[in-house]
Amino acid sequence: MRPRRPRARAARIVHTVAAARAACETWRERGERIAFVPTMGAIHEGHSSLVRRARSGSDRVVASVFVNPIQFGPREDYRRYPRPRARDRALLSAAGADLVWEPREDDLYPAGERTRVRVTGLDSVLEGASRPGHFEGVATVVLKMLLVVRPQVLWLGQKDAQQARLIERMVADLLLPVVVRRAATVREPDGLARSSRNAYLGREERRQAVALARGLESARALLERGVRSSAPLARAIRSAWRGFPRVREDYVAVVDARTLEPVRRVRGRVLVAVAARLGRTRLIDNFEWEPR
Repeated sequence: MRPRRPRARAARIVHTVAAARAACETWRERGERIAFVPTMGAIHEGHSSLVRRARSGSDRVVASVFVNPIQFGPREDYRRYPRPRARDRALLSAAGADLVWEPREDDLYPAGERTRVRVTGLDSVLEGASRPGHFEGVATVVLKMLLVVRPQVLWLGQKDAQQARLIERMVADLLLPVVVRRAATVREPDGLARSSRNAYLGREERRQAVALARGLESARALLERGVRSSAPLARAIRSAWRGFPRVREDYVAVVDARTLEPVRRVRGRVLVAVAARLGRTRLIDNFEWEPR
């Protein structure tokens, strides 16, 4: 494997589809390997770790920053979603991005645009059941971006496991020439999964948000001890949450990691996933586990 080219300069910032496409086409003509990291901004260590992983295995890294309006429901946080543009640029550049693409909404969704992408079955459970239409928005924007950047590798985070699985399925079904890679969830010292929405939490809400990770730890411990029924796993999570009265359950699920269908017994790889609200903030977390 040839040595990777170091990135010594600050990332280039582009806004239009044409500029992003032209930059990537130039790199492809040189035979350079491109990795892509899509984000909605409000960059934290989870995003930065994805860029670093992408940097270690590719010649060029493109990161996008776009708060995608069509994946937000009418009562969700699109307008208040954090948009610290200068900070995001600096962090992505420091992590190793060569190009930061900040698409304009009317460039990705021009007047008259109608096409949407659905990954049926995977888009209507878990997050999809709680947020109808969310994954249609995710799949549509990711496909548009992949067609512009045309990377060899797409990097996603495990924290959004359902999103990653859905995009993996879309890429396979549409025969897209890109390898989808996942990086592990990055956590705070107390176990809370890093998320842009953590910034919404008040002091007491932040203290109680660790319940999501604590509940998952309880379920993982049962699996490691040989428990294979899903019901005790869900009970362990809910039991852990009882010590955190501000946590309001959205769902607790044990599903097949590939199909996202519920399982009663753990016989293969599973995804243990949770979602909960603290005040106005909705958080998710998960882990995947496979019997040895």
